[in-house]
Amino acid sequence: MTSEDPLLLTGGNAGDVVRIGPTVRKPWSAATPSVHSFMSAVRGAGIDVPTVLGRDDQGRQVIEFIPGRLALDSGPLTSSELIRAGGLVRAIHDASQTFQPPGESPWETFIPAPGEELICHHDLAPWNLIIGDRWVFIDWDGSGPSTRIWDLAYAAQAFTLNDPERAPDEAARCLAVFVDGYGAGPDMRQELPATMHRRAAAMHELLRSSYESGREPWASMYINGHGDHWRAATDYVERHQDVWARALSQRL
Repeated sequence: MTSEDPLLLTGGNAGDVVRIGPTVRKPWSAATPSVHSFMSAVRGAGIDVPTVLGRDDQGRQVIEFIPGRLALDSGPLTSSELIRAGGLVRAIHDASQTFQPPGESPWETFIPAPGEELICHHDLAPWNLIIGDRWVFIDWDGSGPSTRIWDLAYAAQAFTLNDPERAPDEAARCLAVFVDGYGAGPDMRQELPATMHRRAAAMHELLRSSYESGREPWASMYINGHGDHWRAATDYVERHQDVWARALSQRL
């Protein structure tokens, strides 16, 4: 096998994604032009985002391959790393604030957002963050309209409250550090605990409803453990609302 031979990339939930040399090739969709425009705008604002390289002769997206390891596979992030991750989420949101989608831009989002404040990634999580020489969020295909608090709630929960077996006080300390990195103000901190619960519940509902309707890839994910995980994570975030609220308020 040479460096130019296709290498199937595993570990994600979407199929037909391959690496060829320094590039990733993945299916083109109706939303891809909008997504590429958004990625390029965020990159143009100074955020490290995979470079969009166009479309190949098979009609696939061509995206820069980012070397490194997933934050998910790197063990618990340190306080300085959580601050960095939270700051990166904030930088993406700030860059998006001035982005104007081109024309009647279609998007492929799968969980309804409570508003259309700005275009968001929708999956800023440790399973989409490459860390190493560069810290780069990948897998932007689900980008679309949302709000800062909705997108932050998902990221904060995914980075710090995604293990239902973790001691709540320990998780809360990490949550507070992550939110410090984001630079959230008092109103956002007050809203965050309840919003994290609603966002986790929405993820579980996507998996559950997709299982009932046979919608992939979420139907298979539901029966392969993701359904049980998100049910437990949703319950965990709900049961300890007072712990999260107290930790966030103490950092003001």
